[in-house]
Amino acid sequence: MSHEEFPTDRPAVVTCGLPYANGDLHIGHLRTYVGGDAYARALQTLGQETAFVCGSDMHGTPVAVNAEKEGVTPEEFALEWHDQYAETFPRFGVEFDNYGHTHDQTNTEMTRSIVRALDEAGLVYERSIMVAYDPAGDQYLPDRYVEGTCPYCGERARGDECDEGCGRHLEPGEVERPVSTLTGNPAEYREREHRFFRVSELQPYLQAFIDRLEGTANAKNQPREWIEGDLQDWCITRDMDWGIDYPDGDREDLVLYVWVDAPIEYISSTKQYTEDVGTGEYDWTKVWSPDSQVPKGPDETIDGGEIVHVIGRDIIQHHTVFWPAMLRGAGYAEPRAVLASGFITLDGAGFSTSRDRAVWADEYLDEGFHPDPLRYYLVSYGAFQQDVDFSWAKFRERTNNELVGTLGNFLYRSLLFAHRNYDGTPDTDPTEEVVDRIEQAVEEFREGVNEHSVRAVARAATSLAQFGNEYIQREEPWRLVDDDPERAARVIRGCVQIAKAVLVLFAPVAPGRCATVWDRLNEDGSLAGTTVDDALEPPAAEFDAPVEPFETVDEETVTELNEKLKEQVAATADAAADEEAGAEADDTGEESEKLEPLVHERISFDDFQALDMRVGRVLEAEGIDGADDLARLIVDIGLEERQVVAGIKQLHDLDALPGTKVVLAANIEKAELFGVESDGMVLAAGEEADLLTTHDDAELGERVR
Repeated sequence: MSHEEFPTDRPAVVTCGLPYANGDLHIGHLRTYVGGDAYARALQTLGQETAFVCGSDMHGTPVAVNAEKEGVTPEEFALEWHDQYAETFPRFGVEFDNYGHTHDQTNTEMTRSIVRALDEAGLVYERSIMVAYDPAGDQYLPDRYVEGTCPYCGERARGDECDEGCGRHLEPGEVERPVSTLTGNPAEYREREHRFFRVSELQPYLQAFIDRLEGTANAKNQPREWIEGDLQDWCITRDMDWGIDYPDGDREDLVLYVWVDAPIEYISSTKQYTEDVGTGEYDWTKVWSPDSQVPKGPDETIDGGEIVHVIGRDIIQHHTVFWPAMLRGAGYAEPRAVLASGFITLDGAGFSTSRDRAVWADEYLDEGFHPDPLRYYLVSYGAFQQDVDFSWAKFRERTNNELVGTLGNFLYRSLLFAHRNYDGTPDTDPTEEVVDRIEQAVEEFREGVNEHSVRAVARAATSLAQFGNEYIQREEPWRLVDDDPERAARVIRGCVQIAKAVLVLFAPVAPGRCATVWDRLNEDGSLAGTTVDDALEPPAAEFDAPVEPFETVDEETVTELNEKLKEQVAATADAAADEEAGAEADDTGEESEKLEPLVHERISFDDFQALDMRVGRVLEAEGIDGADDLARLIVDIGLEERQVVAGIKQLHDLDALPGTKVVLAANIEKAELFGVESDGMVLAAGEEADLLTTHDDAELGERVR
């Protein structure tokens, strides 16, 4: 199935992955939401009927755990963060048409309705499974109440996700060597009755769905391993009090898994938008097609609107496997596209909220920066699915060179010349060259939207501004005013037209600054209501003097900001050290919460001797396509070279790894991860995957004893 190009006559909805109501937002989080906002605005600029919706994810174990620490109810805790997000997003120009949350009545009712539909369709069943239990705490341990070892890659994992290794979703009971995050004690497995969603029954549909899905390459390719492999059914209940109760159930101690009700908020938020504006303005049922008859064939689809999900790449599996399966089973329309963003690093290293190594959203604004330069940086710096490195130096460079030097320079100089010499737009027509170049920019914009590339959308406007600079510099209208006034007028007429087109095309990226310039052009209506058709409409005959849209960032500011970052990281480290020292002084005999408890089950010396660990040297290191955290290494262990898959992609500079000495467990059973064979395991320590090595005098291939 091929989709029609935008704009279509179907209503569209753009959603963003729900922010988890559990902590402050930093610019790494903002990449998804700014990208979603820019894409929704770009669709509207094409003339596509579009709603942009989102909401806060209120449920799940992290909320419950942190609420307990603060001595408040989970609802109170989550609502406080929800309110903060609702205030923060508009400050960065992220204007949702509706921003709800998963605990409100609309989503509660919608979730129960969809689960009932799945149950009535025979897609839900009950099964006994082993669930982690903390004897000391006398409670079951769902999701992030338990940690252990991933059964697929051997890395440290949370109860519902291998977040440090292969990235797989983990079902209850899968994590090995479980440990309670509440007490730090080893957990045990006990049998419990839970409800499961028959995802496996929808495997033929999902295989057809992923073939017609649009969006970023990672969102289309990464799920194929799961969809084309042994697709497992999905446990949709948890042993918790906080969440949405299973509908019409007789188990008061079970709630629905957070990844059941979280994506349903997309539907609920769209419905709330319709309730606000009326069906004449926007009809949510034409988008989601609720209660449709489920087609029998996998290639048949439910007729609905244009559904686009903008998410972080760590939740691809949920949006391309579980979510479309739920929609299909309950009789709702499927997504047209999923856009999954890459991560953001800070000066080449990962963000660390625990170490305060981050640029926080509110701190960015407190420094006096306008949100639009950051929006431009996040949208234009690399393809959406690629990782992006942020630094204050790069921010300064891109702001000064591209926003101020190219786009801002053209807008200000051309409009100022027109205002001073003609009080506005000269009474003539632009040249054919100018018209053709604007039409080209509009087409580039249109292609960017249909290719789901917000970067291409931004480039369509900036490249047009670059043409404008070259055009005015080449024609030199200031020399023509006296010698050839007719030609001078025509050149400036073209420049004003280019400026208008740049504002129309760049508004999705920098809505605030573009609107400021637009308001001085005496155009009818707001910039937000324009479409690409307005790019070639004649500008107003008279307009006010322009303002410079962007401000330069000086080098001293960058130096100060870098020093502030160093100081906040150091202060956090000092506080952590003081806390650790205090814990050592208070000799209670309790194990540190930061360390995994010792494994009390002993092994024999012979068992240890059976582990063949060798000194090796990394020869090659590269990331594995489609895998967030996995890298392929070639390691020389003296006797031979081994290919190894390691979960270090986001924690190490892979280009710098060749030549590094490592310790390799050589007699580990071979495994295959993301289609790459792994023959051994590189040893590392801690959350930052500190690679274990030896002194320089250890020879390659020597055994570690």
